[in-house]
Amino acid sequence: MNLSSCIWRWIIILLNFSLQRSPLRPVVCLSYRQLGYLTVEPVFLIDSMRKTVFLIGSNLTVTCHVHICEKRSKIILDLNNEAVKDWKEVNCSTAIFNLTNVRMPQSYMLCKLKNRHVTRIVSGLDLHGGLPPHKPRNVTCETTRASAFIDCSWKSGAKTYLSTTYNVSVYRGNRTQVHLNQTQEAEEITIPRRIVDGNTKYQLIITAYNHFGASQSDPFMLCEKDIVIPDTPHILHIEFENSSTAAVLKWNTSDYSVTLRSYIRLLTDSGSWEARETTELSEGLMRVDDLRPLTEYEFQIRTCNSTSGLTTSSKRPSCSRWSSSVMGRSPGKGPSQELHVWRTFSSQLMVIVLWKPPHPDDYSGVVQEYKIFFDQKEAATSPATSSQRSVMIPAEVQALSVSAVTSYGSTPAADVPLTHSGVSGPVLRELAPAANGSAVLVSWSWPGNKHWSTSGGELRHYVVEWISVPVTQLQWNKLDKDQNSTSITGLTAGVRYNISVYAVTTGGVSAPSSSLVYSKEQRPVSGPILLVLVHESRRILIQWDKLPVDQRRGFVINYTLYVQSLDSNHTTLRVVVSGSGPRQMWLDCPDGTLALQLTASTSAGEGPGGSQIVSQPAAPVAGLVIVVVFIITLFIAITANLMCWSCVRERIKHRCLSWGPAWLVENLPKPENSNAIRLLEQDRGERFLFSSDSDPLLSPISLISWEERDDVRVSPLSEHFSNFIDEL
Repeated sequence: MNLSSCIWRWIIILLNFSLQRSPLRPVVCLSYRQLGYLTVEPVFLIDSMRKTVFLIGSNLTVTCHVHICEKRSKIILDLNNEAVKDWKEVNCSTAIFNLTNVRMPQSYMLCKLKNRHVTRIVSGLDLHGGLPPHKPRNVTCETTRASAFIDCSWKSGAKTYLSTTYNVSVYRGNRTQVHLNQTQEAEEITIPRRIVDGNTKYQLIITAYNHFGASQSDPFMLCEKDIVIPDTPHILHIEFENSSTAAVLKWNTSDYSVTLRSYIRLLTDSGSWEARETTELSEGLMRVDDLRPLTEYEFQIRTCNSTSGLTTSSKRPSCSRWSSSVMGRSPGKGPSQELHVWRTFSSQLMVIVLWKPPHPDDYSGVVQEYKIFFDQKEAATSPATSSQRSVMIPAEVQALSVSAVTSYGSTPAADVPLTHSGVSGPVLRELAPAANGSAVLVSWSWPGNKHWSTSGGELRHYVVEWISVPVTQLQWNKLDKDQNSTSITGLTAGVRYNISVYAVTTGGVSAPSSSLVYSKEQRPVSGPILLVLVHESRRILIQWDKLPVDQRRGFVINYTLYVQSLDSNHTTLRVVVSGSGPRQMWLDCPDGTLALQLTASTSAGEGPGGSQIVSQPAAPVAGLVIVVVFIITLFIAITANLMCWSCVRERIKHRCLSWGPAWLVENLPKPENSNAIRLLEQDRGERFLFSSDSDPLLSPISLISWEERDDVRVSPLSEHFSNFIDEL
């Protein structure tokens, strides 16, 4: 064994080991393998293509032969990495596999020899499927007046997965004389014009061939005068007009005819050709409308003897070929529509001007700023991000103008009327909330038709305003004068909105017609604050405040008062009060201490209760105490006035001394032991005896006046008491 044989043996062993661990797709020719070979029937070997081909959809029989018989081994076949299950073993060295209805154009087979320990590759084979050619169709031929050739083309039909050749034959009359017999692979052919006569009809037949058969087209009647088409035109120049939505094309052709019409198609970034109507300005000059700004266009033009050229896929002989493409980019588009503008007043001379940005389809580029004018003078400017501006204006100014400045021009000035027309606003109909709770349908009526006019002027348009309560940012829309309804969207359920409609006329702005509405009512989020003004026995006077608007979340249709007695029986009273009535009422109630709570209800239901309050009636003793205190106060007042009289004061003084205790006056005698009493008794003839506790001896009695009696000294305590009485 030479060196080269050893090297090849080791290469085969390594490849075999590698394929056992990770099977790879085999190459077309595996002749170097020595374990065996594969055969397939029915197949065809195409030497020029170096392929083994079969007819798609046929049944194939594959035989795997192994050179060395190994009884403990098994022959298996994989088709596209899947094991073939329909097989039978002929002997230890041969197995037959059946493949049914093979549809895949490209397949590969791998025969393997498998034993307990190892799997080895025997051989592999690539299969190529194909189909017979279909009949060529859509045969067309055309030439120009000055051309020396006739160009013919056709469509091949369905894919065959095999190389197909075409034989082109031209017959005169009954096919007795062949003028052309040419074979090629392309689906078009150029025929010399000299082989046909101008007024003679010929038959053109296309025959397609491949390994599985042939197919012939229907005869095409070839007559020179019928296949002559106009010369191909040329685009000389493209110019975009001031508006970027139109382009003017200048073109010419060597074949001028009064019957010719020109057609244009253009290609944009969408990748498809689009036919366009044109306006012929003059001979060789046409305009294309409805272009998009800042867009790259590719233009082509052709001429036709009829209107058939409108179809871009049409290649009828009556139309020329499409010209060479000419590129052009449309410029930016300046805005052409007025802004929607409105205003509101913050003071007598301060106006808040409102506007909406221009529609994106009306201009190209970006908005740079907004300008506000009055009396043809610029009053203020605002950045592109703003939508309103406060402007101080003189009292005599009756209108403002607003314009948006873009990269490619400014919008026409839009007038903002500041005067009032003096007429009432449109008549609002019932506002209808949408079912989804985020929109409200607003409709109105305006006297007469769109041509109706009054002293307020002719109707120009309407403006609808809406703002949530509590107040947030004002929102508005401008509507055409022929419109009498609109849908306000983007509203929030449970939020109250004030909607107003204005009529803008040539005489100014009408008064608003306004109404409050909820897009969807919800239950209140809290209860009203309740106060008890008077609580009597079995009767109570209560008062409550309105709920804040943001807590109502709907129109309050009624209030419900819950009164619970806190005595032993705990009876509960429920009273429903209309939401539109007074918020103060007398209520008959049980006696004793009461717990009261109030709720509010909307069309969506009853809300939670407010803070509970406890009240009890005033105690009866309180009135008696008041009366007693009043009487005592009155008595003290009268007494104080009486003490101002001296005679009365003296009598009170002596009365008090006589009522005082014994120690008030020094050595006051006891009446029963008085000597005067005894003398009186002596006069009656009775004898008396002096005792140890008798009065002292009588001193001479002298008469004194009342004035002198005032100077009689008494004991210090009596004097202090007397002074006290004097002060009273």
